[in-house]
Amino acid sequence: MRFNLPLILTLSRIAVIPVFVLIFYLPVSWANEVCTWLFVGAAITDWLDGMIARRFGMTSRFGAFLDPVADKLMVAVALILLVDRNPTPFPDVLIAIPAAIIVGREITISALREWMAEVGEQAKVAVSYIGKIKTTAQLIALPMMIYREPLWGTVPVAELGLYLLYLAAILTLWSMVIYLRGAWPILRDSANNGD
Repeated sequence: MRFNLPLILTLSRIAVIPVFVLIFYLPVSWANEVCTWLFVGAAITDWLDGMIARRFGMTSRFGAFLDPVADKLMVAVALILLVDRNPTPFPDVLIAIPAAIIVGREITISALREWMAEVGEQAKVAVSYIGKIKTTAQLIALPMMIYREPLWGTVPVAELGLYLLYLAAILTLWSMVIYLRGAWPILRDSANNGD
């Protein structure tokens, strides 16, 4: 395996996760700001590694596997930490619901993509436009909730982030339905054939 810049950027997103968790729980006033920047930095490297890999022909099968894993790990960890430390005045369950939807969908679609690849039908579960909008909403919502402090003393950042997280959860369900509809004929045929 050759290490190139896109792969190093992807690995850096995974490597930053323990640092992110440690700083998140530090009892210091600047922890939320540093964690916000770590998350934003991870999101930027996600965009950057894909762009560099495609533009300069640095794609690899390992990188294609690792990139979505790194993304899902960072998002799942951030969601778990936010459920543990609710930054909003709303009940904890209001964060747990979209977090469970998002994590559950990621597990379901990852398993579906793996199975569809095994049967040679991975094109039926390719990334959709709705999935990209969902990811964007998620990548805006989570830093807002991690930051949690009102901007200019009045803008309720954490609460606005929670609303965006619900939008991401709705789009998550919508994109999951799209993927499942695309895969349904193959799933049905496989079930009927006893596979």
